[in-house]
Amino acid sequence: MERENFTRSVLAWYDQGHRDLPWRRTKDPYQIWISEIMLQQTRAETVIGYYERFLARYPDVRSLAQSSQEELLKYWEGLGYYSRARSLHKAAQMICSEYGGELPGDLAQLRALPGIGDYTAGAIASIAFGIPAAAVDGNVERVICRYDALTDEVGTPAMRRAVTQRVQELVPRDRPGAFANAMMEMGARMCTPRNPACLICPVRESCRGLAQGIAASLPNKKKKKAQRVERRAVLLVFCRGRVLLVRREERLLGGLYVFPDLLDGREPSALCAHLDAMGVAAAYDGVLGQAKHVFTHIIWEMEIHALEADGMTEIPGGVWADAQQLAALPLPTAVRRARELALERLEGRL
Repeated sequence: MERENFTRSVLAWYDQGHRDLPWRRTKDPYQIWISEIMLQQTRAETVIGYYERFLARYPDVRSLAQSSQEELLKYWEGLGYYSRARSLHKAAQMICSEYGGELPGDLAQLRALPGIGDYTAGAIASIAFGIPAAAVDGNVERVICRYDALTDEVGTPAMRRAVTQRVQELVPRDRPGAFANAMMEMGARMCTPRNPACLICPVRESCRGLAQGIAASLPNKKKKKAQRVERRAVLLVFCRGRVLLVRREERLLGGLYVFPDLLDGREPSALCAHLDAMGVAAAYDGVLGQAKHVFTHIIWEMEIHALEADGMTEIPGGVWADAQQLAALPLPTAVRRARELALERLEGRL
């Protein structure tokens, strides 16, 4: 009875009024998939514009599979966590080759696609295919931990299993998609990380966390490690109206274009020597500015330098870009300020 009351109360609250988000107006599995990938670690308000532009360019799986990764990354530019875009590309190609261009309506097959874990598979299955599957993201985990007063540390395999099993028990067979959206809405608008609205919560009367006075302190999360600070010299290397970009191959920002950079480099001689080792002879011109970017585990503190190259030497993964190319190529948000300064210089405004 308690299970039915919880589910009915959450759905009734959701039905009375919820955010009108574009991915909630469709049952199309492809569109649901795109939205769920974009929503990973990103606020819904941020995603809306990207989601609409993305679908306008890639309206179906085949158009996504046939795109170049470089173009795809450009459409993803600014959303961050670029591995999501690379996984989307791989998954789209797999869906075309193995499932005829249609997302499979099977949990195990969904989980086997690149970039799709338990939560995303559950969300797609329940919302797009009407399968009564648990969809447990951070919002849902928080609701359950507070409602059941679960004080064990979240993130452990045992705790993940316990929360998933509990949500699976609550999923109604007749409205699994609505319930998945309702639980996410609860976490986003009612059972928020800070200052939860317990007094107006639709399940407050049976919430164990509220009854015990510990709701706001849950879930019990492991303390995050301190972020590592990296001091980087970003090198804007100019030559005859162009600036040098290099395609990054490392996992972090892989596939995107960045400016050459150097860890802990400040002296002009060290910057020139770094470029010389790349095969580019350049003379130091001066400091243009500073910038900072915060990743999940790393903070980049950047000093941006200008240099003038003797010639446009070809280097692996390198591009000598004019102003138009610089605006068109996919660059990460981390080097946004450097790109602005480079464009100002190329356009004669600096």
